[in-house]
Formats: sequence, C-alpha cells, structure tokens
Amino acid sequence: MSQTFSKKDVAAHNTVDNGLYIIIDGDVYDVAKFVDEHPGGAKILKRVGGKDASKQFWKYHNESVLKKYGPKLKIGTVKEDAKL
Repeated sequence: MSQTFSKKDVAAHNTVDNGLYIIIDGDVYDVAKFVDEHPGGAKILKRVGGKDASKQFWKYHNESVLKKYGPKLKIGTVKEDAKL
C-alpha cells in the first residue's frame, strides 16, 4: 500500500539511518538500502536525500532505470501543499 508524504516528511528522512527518501516526479522512494548498489556511488544519493531529485535523476538516467528499480524502492507519493 502506498503512503502519502508531505515535503516536510520527506525532508526529515535525509540519512541512511533514518531512511533516505528522495522524490522523483512526485513519487517518494526510500533509497537507503540501495545506497551501496548505486553505480554512481553512495555520495550522490546522500546529497539528494530528503529532497526532490527529479532534475538530477533525469539528467543521468532514462525511464528504464525507474522501471527496473522503482517498484522495489517506491514507498509513496508527495501530497500537494495547500494553496492559500
């Protein structure tokens, strides 16, 4: 079951020990268990932990990467902030 997160929730999970969450196109992924497998190295994922990494992700990856790894790493979506 998919959860809904606020951007603040995602920002609070910015370390491997606390759950390393990133946002890609409105979806939330926990990449803490993937850090050591990441071909670009752990440092890159740790740098974008707790943030929207869409721009960085698409700069270096194509859709096939998300299709391959997304299903096991995706934990939810980002809810839209209330517009006042």
